[in-house]
Amino acid sequence: MATEKDTAAVDQATPVAERRCMAYAGTVVRCGQGRGVVVETGRTTEIGRIGDMVREAAVLETPLTRRLGRFSRQITWVILLLSALTFAFGVAVRHMPMFDVFLAVVGLAVAAIPEGLPAIVTIVLAIGTRNMARQRAVLLRLPAVETLGSVTVICTDKTGTLTRNEMTAVRVMLTGCELAVSGAGYAPIGVFTSAGKPIHPAQHDALQALATCALLCNDAQLQQDAQQQWQLVGDPTEGALLALAYKAGLDGAALCAQFPRVDAIPFESELRYMATLHRDPQGKAFILLKGAPEQVLALCTLEANGAPVVQSDWLAAIERAAQSGLRVLALARCEAASDMAQLTVADITPRFTLLGLAGLIDPPRDEAVAAVAECQRAGMRVKMITGDHAATAAAIGAQIGLNAALPLDGARIDPLDEAALRRALLQTDVIARASPEHKLRLVRALQADGELVAMTGDGVNDAPALKAADIGVAMGRRGTDAAREAADLVLTDDNFATIARAVREGRAVFDNIKKSLLFILPTNIGEAGVILFALLAGLALPVTASQILWVNMVSAVTLSLALAFEPPEIDVMQRPPRSPAEPLITRSMLVRIGFVSLLMGATTFGIFEWELARGSSLELARTAAVNMLAFAELAYLFQVRSYTASALHRTLLHGNPVALAVAILLVLLQLAFTYAPPLQSLLGGAALPPSSWAMILGLSLAVFAAIEIEKGLWRRMGLQRM
Repeated sequence: MATEKDTAAVDQATPVAERRCMAYAGTVVRCGQGRGVVVETGRTTEIGRIGDMVREAAVLETPLTRRLGRFSRQITWVILLLSALTFAFGVAVRHMPMFDVFLAVVGLAVAAIPEGLPAIVTIVLAIGTRNMARQRAVLLRLPAVETLGSVTVICTDKTGTLTRNEMTAVRVMLTGCELAVSGAGYAPIGVFTSAGKPIHPAQHDALQALATCALLCNDAQLQQDAQQQWQLVGDPTEGALLALAYKAGLDGAALCAQFPRVDAIPFESELRYMATLHRDPQGKAFILLKGAPEQVLALCTLEANGAPVVQSDWLAAIERAAQSGLRVLALARCEAASDMAQLTVADITPRFTLLGLAGLIDPPRDEAVAAVAECQRAGMRVKMITGDHAATAAAIGAQIGLNAALPLDGARIDPLDEAALRRALLQTDVIARASPEHKLRLVRALQADGELVAMTGDGVNDAPALKAADIGVAMGRRGTDAAREAADLVLTDDNFATIARAVREGRAVFDNIKKSLLFILPTNIGEAGVILFALLAGLALPVTASQILWVNMVSAVTLSLALAFEPPEIDVMQRPPRSPAEPLITRSMLVRIGFVSLLMGATTFGIFEWELARGSSLELARTAAVNMLAFAELAYLFQVRSYTASALHRTLLHGNPVALAVAILLVLLQLAFTYAPPLQSLLGGAALPPSSWAMILGLSLAVFAAIEIEKGLWRRMGLQRM
């Protein structure tokens, strides 16, 4: 909205938005003319200071990169230490040939290192990014997709994000009564009610008179597009009044033809009103007036019922409307001389009849209200940060479902130290009259409390906070280039509900990364455990280094990829956010990893020794062991798709079609490994008899059943996720 300027000095503590004597670099003069004195240039202007704040705001590491970095360092040192100790044990204690021990240690390292993890994480993030783009959320940095799933606080703009960015008349104040108006936006669909009871607008003369003024004293147009959506051409405030007139049953074209406009005084900030001159079919002239209530009230002498205007009553109605966050316009009418052909400011004198007041608001989006409720159920706090007045912000916040009892404005933020600001933020979800510095302080205060913060914005003044937040969310439609360049995520529909959908996708991505870890680590540790146990016991290795490479390659290109396509779990938005301090591998995950590793190692070593015990060759025993590893991993894949929920569900086979496809691919690859002569020669394999396959399949089913029982124990303990 344009802001009128004047030369009256203001206090230095006045918020930037209210310094009416100042014009800022980067703004546009809409109308009027004047002469100014340059008081700041370059980096010392308001826009220059914003640029400095953007440069100074550090780009934060995402929770995923921090966790993966810590995990990578830990597992690297563990594998190096284990390999060195194993090599020393084989040479010094078992007196094995150094080259043989070296090959065995290489196999151990190959088995233990989760070399497929970086690729799997990247693929999971890329798929999450694609899914978000389909839902109108475009990611600019790949790891940010997971960050959304860990967000604990969402700081959001109001206009256009939580609200429709369409002014709507929701209250009509007439002489002796107030009417509520339903419907949102510019669609002329709505109902008038008085004290909760619907009224027929055509039978309400006072309403008809006000609606006629709203329609005729108006330069806006409402049109339907190809999708039958109502679009505004003109000023949003006038569009709201036009929709109000249509809801009252008026025909715009017919009324304009019946009462043609003769002349008009367009709205000017100096006048704070618009006036139009009309003539009725009998040739009589009349003037219609609409504008700021204080200005119009001063020009009115009578009310619609013919009684003198009671200023106190109308001022009280204006105050009630303002407390509800409404913007109020007054509408009035007076008779004019029949021969009047021109309208001048001199004709606008205190002789008007006040028709009533219209209360307008930019209403909340219905989907935004539902999305805020969903975020709150998911354990996230939603805070609305806006440049609006505190009363308007509190009214909208209350409608959306935020804690708006004690709105915090810029004047209250300035004197607070960081500790006091953190305490104040716990008491409210509404922050009004916020400057760029305020937004930046709010982000840092929340982060100092251990929160992971998502910040939305669209203007140049939002760029510092967008960059400083854990994830910055810019608006794609009305956002500036500066906001988009500072952000990690761009919403192409400028809708808060899209953020909620993106959070859901982010949580699913993080779940799939953790499930990938839960799958890769036990299989790798199981493989390494088989080799380690054989070395410590002085036995023949059940699998060679090349066979370990085959298993890792086959499972990496088949089974591991399936988890990247796993859909979100049903309760993903009913859980609280993960703590930013939570490690990547939790205690419950360690228990699962240890349990499955033992199952993998025991079944693989068991079938290897069983084959040797019944007289099979070393090559055949190793082939059986390799297949046991692969099929045990396949059995585990269908269990790891959920943390603790039973896998014996109707979604076992069709919940993730990719899982079924890669399972078939794995079987085909293992058959090729077992029976194709080139692979037998290259990897030291041998054809397996039916009895070996029966044992492999039986043990694989046993692995599946054992994990199902373990999941049941977790459920009895009340654990839903790991």
